[in-house]
Amino acid sequence: LKPYLLLSSIDGDASVGRVTGADVAVDFDTILENLELGGMIHFEALRSDGLIIGLDYGFMDLGADIPGPLTGFLDAGLRQGILEGFLGKRLSRGNGTLDYIGGVRWWDFDIDLTLNDSIFPGTPAVNIEEDWIDVYVGARWTSAINQRWSYLLYGDIGGFGLESDFTGKIQAGLIYDLNESFNLNLDYIALWVDYETGTPGTTSRFAYDTVTHGPVLGFTWKF
Repeated sequence: LKPYLLLSSIDGDASVGRVTGADVAVDFDTILENLELGGMIHFEALRSDGLIIGLDYGFMDLGADIPGPLTGFLDAGLRQGILEGFLGKRLSRGNGTLDYIGGVRWWDFDIDLTLNDSIFPGTPAVNIEEDWIDVYVGARWTSAINQRWSYLLYGDIGGFGLESDFTGKIQAGLIYDLNESFNLNLDYIALWVDYETGTPGTTSRFAYDTVTHGPVLGFTWKF
């Protein structure tokens, strides 16, 4: 069981309602300044035959007064939740382990916007509530450096046009064993998504092509 903190930034572009192709550039300082609520936790179970079952959930709720993260927006509020469920198979390889993983990634967005009336007359506010599920496949390699330290490399790819055109994650990090039950994790994660729905130029339009990325600090309890 691992609660963790992602010092995240979000970069890319988005289309929401009549706003098309607006740059998204929300750095960690802006997220921290406007964060109302957030949480991240990872759970994983390993059976003796190598079967892996896991869940991962992270969300952040940014307040409704975030000035200027997107062109043409006066104020923006964002709630982003990502839930992952996955199955895997672990194989021993020398002094490391190789995990083959397949899973689903559920995206849940609630975006409230106040638009610049001089740019978008007659459309003072937009609310988008959108969620979808992507499938993905990936692999994870973990190997010991010495008695205390080990490293982890992970990558997955998904979407395949079923919901998102593309989603993918890469992760690289170090693990420090405090004892048999606890360890510390220091990683870097980047998570991409390219999703669109609705008719361009109407309030139903939503497109989100971004990467959420940053360093991760986690504390793992093994039982």
